Amino acid sequence: MMSGPATENGELGFAPAHDIPVPYMQRLRDYYLALGYGNPYRWAQYSEVPFTALAKPLSETRVGLIVTSAPYQSDKGDQGPGAAYNASAKFYRVYSDATDSAPDVRISHLGYDRKYTTAADRNGFFPLAQLQIAAKEGRIGGLAPRFHGTPTNRSQLTTLDQDCPEVLARLREDGAEAAVLVAA
Repeated sequence: MMSGPATENGELGFAPAHDIPVPYMQRLRDYYLALGYGNPYRWAQYSEVPFTALAKPLSETRVGLIVTSAPYQSDKGDQGPGAAYNASAKFYRVYSDATDSAPDVRISHLGYDRKYTTAADRNGFFPLAQLQIAAKEGRIGGLAPRFHGTPTNRSQLTTLDQDCPEVLARLREDGAEAAVLVAA
């Protein structure tokens, strides 16, 4: 298990390359190669993960939300549910917004399979409404006051060394005791 930030020498603690959970990932590797990336994409899959059991029941736990959806930017072209891949809508810094509203976030900046799915159901990539209901019904102890968006700029080192510590700090500021990560 890693004890500090990622290093640039490739010692990220990943599981062996043959240890893949879902075979369709080869299609995604091929996709990134076709986009012009010089090497096959390596999924961040770890042999050991630092997850911790909840200290108290979920109904007493304040939950945070982490997403990869991007805030809508009206000057960045089509970002609607049927939009083609839109790299201009990407973001490169962690952002936060209030959970007591319904922020306009979208996923046109992500490379998902547009042939077999759409972004029409925002609950699939941004389940804030469901978490608000869960808090109201007492299924979770509460919802953190902010959700946090983390970039998808395909740099595992940046994600590990910069984005993850930033998101963790923000979750702690919000008093979150657990988090739901929705990586679209």
